[in-house]
Amino acid sequence: MLEGNLWKDIVSFTIPLALSGILQLLFNAIDMIVVGKFSGSTSMAAVSSTGSLINLITNLFIGLSVGSSVCIARRIGRKDYYGVYKAVQTSILIAMIAGFVLMVVGVVFSGVFLQMMGSPVDVISLSTLYLRIYFLGMPATMVYNFSSAILRAKGDTKRPLFALSIAGASNALLNLLFVVVFHMDVAGVGLASAISSYISAFLVLIVLIKDESMTHLEIRKLYIDKEALKEIVKVGLPAGLQSTVFSISNVAIQSSVNSFGRIIMAANGAAGSIADFVYVIMNSFYQGCLTFTSQNIGAGKTKRTAKILLVSLFYVTMCGLVFGNGAYFFGKPLLHIYSDDPEVIAAGMIKLSIFCKPYFLCGIMDTLVGSLRGMGYSIFPMITSLLGSCAFRLVWIATYFAAHRSIEVLYYSYPLSWTLTLSVHLLTFIYAYSKIRQRAV
Repeated sequence: MLEGNLWKDIVSFTIPLALSGILQLLFNAIDMIVVGKFSGSTSMAAVSSTGSLINLITNLFIGLSVGSSVCIARRIGRKDYYGVYKAVQTSILIAMIAGFVLMVVGVVFSGVFLQMMGSPVDVISLSTLYLRIYFLGMPATMVYNFSSAILRAKGDTKRPLFALSIAGASNALLNLLFVVVFHMDVAGVGLASAISSYISAFLVLIVLIKDESMTHLEIRKLYIDKEALKEIVKVGLPAGLQSTVFSISNVAIQSSVNSFGRIIMAANGAAGSIADFVYVIMNSFYQGCLTFTSQNIGAGKTKRTAKILLVSLFYVTMCGLVFGNGAYFFGKPLLHIYSDDPEVIAAGMIKLSIFCKPYFLCGIMDTLVGSLRGMGYSIFPMITSLLGSCAFRLVWIATYFAAHRSIEVLYYSYPLSWTLTLSVHLLTFIYAYSKIRQRAV
């Protein structure tokens, strides 16, 4: 990460990341596909409508895993190997505590949250059942995310991919077993996801325990190091808060989607699942930019950070254009994987058209944030994102959407907010980079 050809090294780093993200998405996608094919559109709507709520509840702690990755990458960059060891023990203990808290919150309050989102009567009982079972796997989900962040900080993106490959295959087989053979409906897909999460967490923990390098994990010696916690929270808390408030805007949008009924709910979920596969490919360049920048800042190589951003922006733009437009042009056969209902497919194409064609703008926006966080600027990107994306979408729903109520108008809030936010992030990067260069001189 500190030397060599960035064009080659960033791609080598991000390909396993993208594949890992795709496998994680397959957990939820397979849930929707199985229930859509074997249980009908009501069950599919029940599963697909929970994504924004899951993100709302979990994103604060997922943000802390970003802080963990930055903290460890910087310490690796400055060769503070004992500091790396302390950050590893701290990160895994945070993951375990966070996972337990999220499991309790999810199991106890799922029904209440869904009622607040205005879930339809014919869907809410199935959604509640699915969520409660899904959240039983939350301790494993947190451990996997933090463990992957640790490995990613030192450039290892392949072993988390291996763990997810095994878990993803297990998830697919368990889905078919529980739903097709045992007729467990949404309970079956929730249970399959929870079990698969524990499989992936177990495998990455074994990797860290057997690791003989600076990222070695000692389960019996887990503790919270104050300096590591402070560094993790400094970067991770703003990232988590940003993602959480993003999720609030998405929950508001999901609530608006719910008001159109189960067909639009199912279509929104299926199209959103397809779009998510494009997003994780773009997001891998955010992760790459974040990690490469963090290590180079730790090593004092400030000039290299600008080139890291330019290379990452080129790749994320190309991927966003190719895969985003590809998702739209192949939208109908892709939506057929989720449902055979022609109304669901027609409604899903509306979202893919508005959402996926300009999706590269979202990739640019996130990659700029990755560079800023890697340089140590986390608060201002958070504020910009909250105002430019979240607040804008909420105002859009309360004003223009309320006056021109249609699903198309609702979806237009996304590309407009991406354009606004990335413009401010670009100006912020120019300012932050100039400050860092001045300090280096």
